[in-house]
Amino acid sequence: MTDLFEDNQEQPRRSDQPDADAPLADRLRPASLDEIIGQDHLTGPEGAIGRMVNAGKLSSMILWGPPGTGKTSIARLLADSVGMRYEAVSAVFSGVADLRKAFAAAEKAREAGQRTLLFVDEIHRFNRAQQDGFLPFVERGTVTLVGATTENPSFELNAALLSRAQVLILHRLDARALGQLLDRAEELEGPLPVTAAARDALIASADGDGRFLLNQAETLYAANIAEPLDPAALGEFLQRRMAVYDKDREGHYNLISALHKSVRGSDPQAALYYLARMLVAGEEPLFLARRLVRMAVEDIGMADPNALPQCLAAKDAYQFLGSPEGELALVQACLYLATAPKSNAVYKAQKAAWKSAKETGSLMPPQNILNAPTKLMKDIGYGTGYSYDHEAEHGFSGDNYWPDEMQPQTYYEPVERGFERKVNERIAYWNRLREERGA
Repeated sequence: MTDLFEDNQEQPRRSDQPDADAPLADRLRPASLDEIIGQDHLTGPEGAIGRMVNAGKLSSMILWGPPGTGKTSIARLLADSVGMRYEAVSAVFSGVADLRKAFAAAEKAREAGQRTLLFVDEIHRFNRAQQDGFLPFVERGTVTLVGATTENPSFELNAALLSRAQVLILHRLDARALGQLLDRAEELEGPLPVTAAARDALIASADGDGRFLLNQAETLYAANIAEPLDPAALGEFLQRRMAVYDKDREGHYNLISALHKSVRGSDPQAALYYLARMLVAGEEPLFLARRLVRMAVEDIGMADPNALPQCLAAKDAYQFLGSPEGELALVQACLYLATAPKSNAVYKAQKAAWKSAKETGSLMPPQNILNAPTKLMKDIGYGTGYSYDHEAEHGFSGDNYWPDEMQPQTYYEPVERGFERKVNERIAYWNRLREERGA
C-alpha cells in the first residue's frame, strides 16, 4: 500500500530504508505514525491508533479504506511503535501453508517473550474457513491481527472475526493531503514539470489514491520534460486513474443507493451525476434500466403512471441502439423520474395487501361475486345477488367484495400529488356513494 507522510524535516537513514533507485512511493514511506498523511482521525493523539500506541498495547484491528491511503504503512509502523515483531502475509499470494508458517513463527517468538503483529493484506480475499483459522491464534494472543481491506468488512469478513477486531476506517485522501504528498516528492526530486493549474489537475486525477499520485509524479520526473505542462498537455501525457468501482461489491451498492435516493428526493442533477458515475465506471446499462423501472413503480407509481412506460421505452431504446447512443435514453428516463411527482402509495399498498393475504389464509370471497359455470354452483348460491356495475346508477353498484369473515380494508391511500390527486377524488366519490347506498 502507499507509504504516506507529511513531516518535512530530514530523517536519518534507517537500515530498512529503500535504495536510491527504488520507486518514489517506496522512498517516501513514513518513518513514524505521525508522518502518516490524511488519517489524523486515527493516528492523532485522540485517535484510536494514537491512544493504543500511547498505552503501549494494541488490539486486533481491521483497517478499511480505499487503495493508496496508507493501510500497510500504518501496520508496519504500529509494530515499530510498540516494539512488536512484524510479520506480513497477503491473501492474494498466501495459502494455508503460509499461514501455518506465520503462526508457528509467532508461537516461537511468543515463547521467547516477543509479541507478533501479523499484518494480512487484502484479508477479505481469504474464504470463510480460512478466516476462522485466525480465531484461536488471536484469542490466545499468539498474534495481534491487523487486516487491511478495501471492501466493507460487514459483507466480506466473518462475524466471529469481526467480534474480535476493531474496524478502523481510513479516509480517501483529500486534495490537501495529496498536495502534502507532492510537496514531499518535490523536496526529494525537485519541482514537478507542471504549471500550478496542472498540479491541481494532477491531484484531482489521483481520485484520492496516494500511490497512484506518486507513480504519476515519478513518470513526470522520468520524462525529462523541458517546459512545464499545462492541464491540457498533462492530460495528453498521463492517463487519469479509473474510478474505484467493483460491480459486485460495496461501491456498486453505494452508488445505486445514491442514485435511487437522489431520484426519490427529486434532485435531477445529483441523480444524473450518480447515473454517470456508474456508466463511466463500466456498469451494465441494462442493470441501471432495471433499477429505473423499480424506481418508477416504488417511488412514483400512480402519481405519474407514465413513469413506468418511460422507463420501459428507455430500456427498449437502449437495446435497439446499444452503447453509447442508447445511454441517452437512460438519461432521459432518469431525469423523467427525478422530476416526476412522487408517491410510494402503490409500494405501501402492496406491502399491506401481501401482509393481509398471508394473515387471512384461504377465506372465500362472498358468494355474490363467485362465478357459477355449473348448475350445482348456481343451486348453492354462487353468483346470487350480483350487481352488474355498468347497469347501476353512476356505473357503480357499491356491492361488498370482501370475504364475509373479513372487514373491508384500506391498503391503497393515494397522495395529493400528481395524477393521484385525481385518483383520490374518484375514491372519495365512490366512498360517498357507498355511504349513501348503505344509508
